[in-house]
Amino acid sequence: MIQNPDLPLILASASSSRQAILRQAGLRFEAIPANVDEATLKESAKAGGWAAAEAAMALAELKAQRISQKFPAALVIGADQLLVCGEDWFDKPETLEAAASHLQRLSGRTHVLETAICVYRGGSPVWQFAAAPELTLRALSAEFIADYLAVEGEAVCSSVGAYRLEALGSQLFSRIDGDFFTILGLPLLALLGYLRQAGALRG
Repeated sequence: MIQNPDLPLILASASSSRQAILRQAGLRFEAIPANVDEATLKESAKAGGWAAAEAAMALAELKAQRISQKFPAALVIGADQLLVCGEDWFDKPETLEAAASHLQRLSGRTHVLETAICVYRGGSPVWQFAAAPELTLRALSAEFIADYLAVEGEAVCSSVGAYRLEALGSQLFSRIDGDFFTILGLPLLALLGYLRQAGALRG
């Protein structure tokens, strides 16, 4: 695999999970957080009757656009993910207590991870992709949740579902329908396909 130096890659995200996915795939890139007001956009989207998938894509596009305007020669990757369970949209838990509440609410239920990714160049969109993995948590006891969070610690607060599938999160589920990388927040295979098509990757 040869990466084209004339098409530098930027990930418009501070997500350690997304950065790890790209590094493990052998990509050279720069990570630059877009620092958008996600909470306000989500609130406006929900108040306006948007579907969660639309809100996720809007957030991904906003992140990519903001960084692309500053680095027009680069391919800028924006991504976002919303967890939807029933009528509720979940945000990342800010504390372990909030994480426990997340897991209690998700216990025994199926939720969807509305996942969006887009690429901008020169301030304009050139590619986008969406996926919606479905995950079902088994019924979790309060004791199990407490033990799980004691082991995982603050790391779960970086996940909208309060779990990390790449770590002990696999213990939580009875069924998973979806791509592993997409569940972690970045539809890697679709992205690699686009980068080859765009000439950013060769071989």
